[in-house]
Amino acid sequence: MTKPIIAILGAGLGGALAAFEIKEAVGSMAEVTVVSQGDAFQFVPSNPWVAVHWRAREAVEVNLPPVMAKKGIGFTGAGARRVHPSENRIELNDGGSVSYDYLVIATGPELAFDEIEGLGPNGGYTQSICHVDHAEQTAIAFDAFVQNPGPIIVGAVQGASCFGPAYEFAMILDTELRRRKIRDRVPMTFVTAEPYIGHLGLDGVGDTKGLLESEMRNRHIKWITNAKVVKAGPGMLDVDEIAEDGSVKAHHELPFALSMMLPAFRGVEAVRGIEGLTNPRGFILADKHQRNPTFPNVFSLGVCVAIPPMGKTPVPVGVPKTGFMIESMVTAIARNLRDLLDGKDPIHEGAWNAICLADFGDGGVAFIAQPQIPPRNVSWSAEGRWVHLAKVGFEKYFIGKIKRGESAPFYEKMALDLIGAKKLKV
Repeated sequence: MTKPIIAILGAGLGGALAAFEIKEAVGSMAEVTVVSQGDAFQFVPSNPWVAVHWRAREAVEVNLPPVMAKKGIGFTGAGARRVHPSENRIELNDGGSVSYDYLVIATGPELAFDEIEGLGPNGGYTQSICHVDHAEQTAIAFDAFVQNPGPIIVGAVQGASCFGPAYEFAMILDTELRRRKIRDRVPMTFVTAEPYIGHLGLDGVGDTKGLLESEMRNRHIKWITNAKVVKAGPGMLDVDEIAEDGSVKAHHELPFALSMMLPAFRGVEAVRGIEGLTNPRGFILADKHQRNPTFPNVFSLGVCVAIPPMGKTPVPVGVPKTGFMIESMVTAIARNLRDLLDGKDPIHEGAWNAICLADFGDGGVAFIAQPQIPPRNVSWSAEGRWVHLAKVGFEKYFIGKIKRGESAPFYEKMALDLIGAKKLKV
């Protein structure tokens, strides 16, 4: 008798963990196969370090085919051209296809640089740290910059939903420039769609507003919030600062010698525009069990999942999907798939909590939000050099975990350990 096939589309943080945990959950009851864009897992949280040569690319990548083979998981790095959910089939870029009984979509996002004139590293004028390829390009641009320093602009444009790396990169640049003794020659400005510093797409967590504003003042980094980037040109970023009523409060022409601006996200082309599967921006529609309402054999997790913004802001701000949330989605899907194979209805739900270690090179800020969207049972933030050390340790642990093909959840344990270590009253 032919076994059911569970296909996982994507092999990033969510997809790789899903492959390991689903295989462990279903055992020999089903075949598990992964469709990835290339053979490498990339630890995206390390990209800010790659961009200033604190890490080499090979240190933050894992070659997945041997890991998957060892775990008894099928794998192709051909990438997906199109998902055909009505046919239970993934069309591959190499002309082949993968048929499935159940599909787990974990693609992550497509980076929407093209939505703003001149944005992005490929044909534009700003840099990115969203992908290790971009981080390497940023490192080359940084090398050229230090030979002829000037103004730096870092931030996140309208519609962005991942703000932590922008804060990290601004602070890491400050740390590295001070080490090189050229910080005094570099004016820095942080430009963000957030309504206030430390909003993070979450309406703040604990005192992230106070902590991050203080950090920026101490590092002599100016900021513009409620910022709508109009266009990027050679050495110039045009920004409208938007008032509460939606009018233009001020227009800024900001010169730069180096700029890194995080883009808005949208769903990848392989799924975008499929009626019933995605919303207008191509994010996957899912119920509380991570299951698509139109195609009930399709599940989704991570950044590709459609989550509405928290509330109206003068400039559009998305909601981040953090590692803690992604890990809980993975566990819920693995258990629901096992239930379906056992002839039961899926009942498991992800716990939408957030934990973040934002490294600043010589310190950092950590926060925990349970649940991620307010009102919360836990809303905590703290700062200190220990955050940098924790981020380094987390990187080593997580990359090792992928190399070993381990599925054990970690974010919840880290949250509990942090709360215990800081003796937080919840």
